[in-house]
Amino acid sequence: MADYRQISVTETDGVTVVRFNDQRILDAGSIQQLGEDLFQLVEVDERDKLLLNFVDVEFLSSAALNRLIILDKKVKERNGALKLCSICAGIMDVFTITRLDKHFKIMDDEPTAVASF
Repeated sequence: MADYRQISVTETDGVTVVRFNDQRILDAGSIQQLGEDLFQLVEVDERDKLLLNFVDVEFLSSAALNRLIILDKKVKERNGALKLCSICAGIMDVFTITRLDKHFKIMDDEPTAVASF
């Protein structure tokens, strides 16, 4: 498995589970690296069932949201599925305001999300 700098990756029941290493995904350098890590999962490692677990994330910038939208497009191009889980209330508000809660499949917790693939 590849060496990622901004994420940790495990596999559960054939689903690639991604956790973020930073609680605050805000600065441009970290977001750039995060995008590279996430895109590598799809483009190089050929993962097609991705679950992004936000359990440790407290803040997320709009630039990071852009990376998630691009990731979703890349996953869909491979006929895969991307789901999100364990999003805190503050970040969920951002998803709701931007209407991204309608775009992404967002689950309450990791076990529920893994079972839904």
